[in-house]
Amino acid sequence: MMQKHLNYLLIGASVLGLSACQTSFTQEAGMQVDKGQFGNSTMNNVLLQSGEITYMQALGGRFAAEVPSTITFEFNSAVLSPAAMAALNQQANWIRQFPELRFSVYGHTDLVGSNAYNYALGKKRAEVVVSYLETKGISRSRLKALVSYGETRPVIATPNPETQNRRTVTEVSGFVENHPMVLNGKYAQVIMREYLVLAERLHPENTDVQTQVDPSQ
Repeated sequence: MMQKHLNYLLIGASVLGLSACQTSFTQEAGMQVDKGQFGNSTMNNVLLQSGEITYMQALGGRFAAEVPSTITFEFNSAVLSPAAMAALNQQANWIRQFPELRFSVYGHTDLVGSNAYNYALGKKRAEVVVSYLETKGISRSRLKALVSYGETRPVIATPNPETQNRRTVTEVSGFVENHPMVLNGKYAQVIMREYLVLAERLHPENTDVQTQVDPSQ
């Protein structure tokens, strides 16, 4: 049985390694290493050496692949459509699986209107998304400070109203405060849980694999 579990973990490690190598997925913002605060450069070196940032990027790629990370809005509106709420429901379900992660929501607009107006509108759209995710049980403390790109990062460069530019993007942005790897080793628990989830998917008949990690941790 131990050999069987070890095989599962090795399979999971291999898949995770492949995921970590896939750095070409679209990243509009938020995945860069933050260097803006005192002490962050030292912390970033620790995270890079430990492979933790690579793991975070792999999870970011998985999030973008498994759920719709982008939602769109009507012209000059920050009201969520039924389709947008359905996408956010999927985001919330995914986010709940990883209580150790923080997420950022970035608001965007089309190029119609002034820079100042579009900046405010983009921020409002991001705030609406954060508020909706909160109603689905996601702690606001896990949603990183909102950033609006206004009209400065269009998907399609056109002065006309363009639906694809009127959007928000939700991304994995880091781990919760008081980093678990540094303080209590929870980072290792995240990796172990990922391995076991993968093992369960590959071999659902071996339900005893679930007993190896406490899911509440």
